[in-house]
Amino acid sequence: MKTLSSHVASVSVWFLLALCLSGLTSSAAPSANRQVLSGQMPAAVRSLAPIGRLPGTNVLHLDISLPWRNKEGLANFLQRLYDPASPGFRQYLTPGQFTAQFGPSEQDYQAVIVFAESNGLEVDARHPNRMLLDVSGTAADIEKALHVNLQVYQHPTETRTFYAPDAEPSLDLATPVLGIAGLDNFQRPHPRLRAKPLSEVTNATAYTGSGPMGNFMGPDFRAAYIPGSVVTGSGQSVGLLEFDGYTASDITYYENLAGLPSVTLSNVLLDGISGQPSGDGGEVEVSLDIEMAISMAPGLSQVIVYESPGEWHDILNRMVTDNLAKQLSCSWYIPGGGPDPVADQIWQEMAAQGQSFFNASGDSGALLGPIDFPGDSPYITQTGGTTLTTTGPAGSWVSETVWNWGFGPASSGGISTAYSIPSWQAGVNMTACRGSTTMRNTPDVALIADGIYVRADTNDWFGGGTSCAAPLWAAFTALINQQAASNGWSSVGFMNPQIYALGLEAGYTQGLHDITTGSNALPSSTSGLFMAVPGYDLCTGWGTPNGSNLINALVMPSDPLEIRPGLGSAASGPPGGPFSPTTQAYSLKNAGGTPLNWTLANTSTWLNVNATGGQLKPEGTPFVVTASLNSAVSNLPAGSYTNGLVHKFEHWLRSKPRVRSGSGGRARGHHHAAHQSISAGGARGHPQRRRNRRASLLLLAEERRQFDG
Repeated sequence: MKTLSSHVASVSVWFLLALCLSGLTSSAAPSANRQVLSGQMPAAVRSLAPIGRLPGTNVLHLDISLPWRNKEGLANFLQRLYDPASPGFRQYLTPGQFTAQFGPSEQDYQAVIVFAESNGLEVDARHPNRMLLDVSGTAADIEKALHVNLQVYQHPTETRTFYAPDAEPSLDLATPVLGIAGLDNFQRPHPRLRAKPLSEVTNATAYTGSGPMGNFMGPDFRAAYIPGSVVTGSGQSVGLLEFDGYTASDITYYENLAGLPSVTLSNVLLDGISGQPSGDGGEVEVSLDIEMAISMAPGLSQVIVYESPGEWHDILNRMVTDNLAKQLSCSWYIPGGGPDPVADQIWQEMAAQGQSFFNASGDSGALLGPIDFPGDSPYITQTGGTTLTTTGPAGSWVSETVWNWGFGPASSGGISTAYSIPSWQAGVNMTACRGSTTMRNTPDVALIADGIYVRADTNDWFGGGTSCAAPLWAAFTALINQQAASNGWSSVGFMNPQIYALGLEAGYTQGLHDITTGSNALPSSTSGLFMAVPGYDLCTGWGTPNGSNLINALVMPSDPLEIRPGLGSAASGPPGGPFSPTTQAYSLKNAGGTPLNWTLANTSTWLNVNATGGQLKPEGTPFVVTASLNSAVSNLPAGSYTNGLVHKFEHWLRSKPRVRSGSGGRARGHHHAAHQSISAGGARGHPQRRRNRRASLLLLAEERRQFDG
C-alpha cells in the first residue's frame, strides 16, 4: 500500500469531497509527459543507508491506480444520495453505472496498459471499474520504467530487511496516475485482535457470557443487542477483509458449540494467497471475524472471506466491483500508515453502490498524533469498543463502559491530523468530549470488544479489541438490510451521515446505547483524554445498537413528512405516577415540493395532543405537535405502554398512453414511527403484571405526483 499523505486535501464541505487525486508534480525531465508520483517512497528511506540492491531478476507485482473522473460530480451525487430530502436518496448505482459516470475512461486505461507493456511489464489483471491495473515485471524493468533504483534496507523497528525505491517514481506518460502499490514491502498489515490461548488466562474477569470461562459467544450478542428480533440476515452477505487464511473446521466447531446453524463460507483468494493459515497468528483474527458475523446474523446467505497476502487495493477493489456484500468489515491496520487516496476512492464507490464498510478503530487508547491507516478515514465507519455486562448467559443488556484494560489496550479514538471534519460530524457539540470542530473525530460507533471467546487454530482463545466490534456491526447491518429488502427498499449504505443525523435527535438513546462511563486514557496520560460523556465521544462514538429501534430508524426510506425526534421519548414512574417527562414535542416538516396534508387519529385515552391535522407548505416552518400525559395515566396497572406516532404516504403513479410502461399503478406505502411510551414499576403490595398495550397515533400524509413521461 502506498500513501500520498502530503497531498490530502480538505473534506470540510461534505463527507465525500474528493482528495487531491493527482499526487503529481512536474519536474524537468527528458520527456514532456513525465509525471512524478509523490508519496510512493517510504519516509524512513530518507534517513537510512541501503545495505544492497534488489536483484534485477526479482519479479515484483504492482498495482497502478488511476483517479476518478468528474470528482466534483461524484461529490455532488454522494451528497444527494445520503440526503433524506433529496429525490435521489438511496438511489444507488451498479458497478457498471458507476464506472460509466465516474471511472477512468477506456482511453486512459488503455494508455496505461500500453505504457506498461511497452516497458516490458506484463498485465496480470484488469479491473472492471478501470481504477486499478495489476502488472508484474523484473526489478530491472521496473527500475527503468519508473526511473528509480530498488534498494534493500534494514528495517528500523522490525528484525527484517525491506526493499524500496530510492526516489519517487516517475512515468513518461501523459495519462494521470494516482499511485503505484508494490514498489516496497516496508509496511505490512497487522491484525487488531488482542488474544491469548484460553488455557493461559489467569485471574479471569467475571464475564457474563455463555462461552467457556464466561466469555461471550454465539447467542450472547443477539440477546444483548437485538433481543427478540426475528431478522437473522437472511438473503444477505457479509464481506470480510483478511490478510491470512483460516481452518474451516474451527468455524464448524464454533457453530456446534454455540448452537448456530452452518453458514456458507465463500473464499475469494487474491494475489497468490493459498487460503491456509500462515502460522503467524493472523488466522485467529480471520476466525474471530467470521464467528462474530455468524453470531450476530446466523441466517446469512454467506460470509465472503476476501483474502490477500497484503495488497489493500486489490482486496478493496474486488469487494467493490463484486458488489455482492452490502456490509463489509476490516480488522487490520498499517502501523504508521497515513491516508491512502486510492483506498478512499474505493470507499467512495462503495458509498455510491450502497455498501457499508466498518473498520476497527484501534486498540491503543487515546490517539494524540497521526492515526494508523485506516483508522481515521471519513469515508468509512470507525468502530470503537466496549465492555459489556448482561444478566447472564444469553441474557439481556445491563450496561456498557469503554473498553480499557487499564494497562495499555483500550478503545482507540482521537482527532485526525490529516482529514478535515466532515459535514455530518460538524453539527456535534465537541466541548464535553474534547473533540475537534475542524478535524475529523473518531470513532463513530462502538460494540463489544472484551471477553470474547474465539475458536481458531484448533484451540480455544480469549479475545478482545475493536476487531470484535467491526464484524459485529457489519452483521448488524445485514439485519437492517434484510428488513429493508423485505419491504422492497434499498440498503442503508454508508452509515455515518445517517447515524449522526440520528444521534443529533433528542430521543436518540432509544436507538443507541449511549456509553457514558469510562475512558480510553493511556496509563501514562495525565490529560484524561478521552472520557465517555453523554452523546458523542471519542471513545465509543454514538454508542452501540439498541435493538429493533435502531433497525426501524435506519431501514425506512425517506418521505416528504419529516418527524423529529424520530425515535420519540419515554416516560417512567411508579404505578399511579408521577411520570417524567410528561410532555414531548414533535416537529412536523414537509421536505417535499408540494403541499402536504396530515391528519391525527386513534389516540390513546391517556394521551392529549394539541392538534388533529393541518397542511404543511413545502420547506415551510415546521409545525409542532405536542403530546402530553393526562390524569388517566394514573389508573394504568404496572406495565409498558407505547403510543406510536406513525406517518404514511402513498404515491399514485399515473401515466399517459405514450409512456413506455403503458399503465399506471399504486406504489408501496412507506411508514416511519416515533413513540411516546410510559412504563410503570411495581409499588409495595402491588402485584407485578406484565401487560403490553399498543395504541396508535396515526399521521397520514398523502402525496400525489403526476408523471407525464
